[in-house]
Amino acid sequence: MPVTILIPTVLRQYTGNQATVAVDGKTVGDTLQNLAAAHPGLKTHIFTDNGKLRSFVNVFVNEDDIRQKGDMNAPVKNGDEVSIVPSIAGGRR
Repeated sequence: MPVTILIPTVLRQYTGNQATVAVDGKTVGDTLQNLAAAHPGLKTHIFTDNGKLRSFVNVFVNEDDIRQKGDMNAPVKNGDEVSIVPSIAGGRR
């Protein structure tokens, strides 16, 4: 079932500058793994070397934080939007 993944500007260079990518999957984990398989340059920006979601990457399904919906096991269905939101650090003190 296709899910729309919203790609943040900073990662679009790895998806051929696409702002959205349609991916199949039943869970957030499935969809992100399928996204990384289709666009291998994204993998190191989303996942650690042992396959875990990077701590600075936040993921939402239809505006709901997956940490409150089962993390990578959070279910997705046809028509859902998955947003990848990398945390940005820096600035002045």
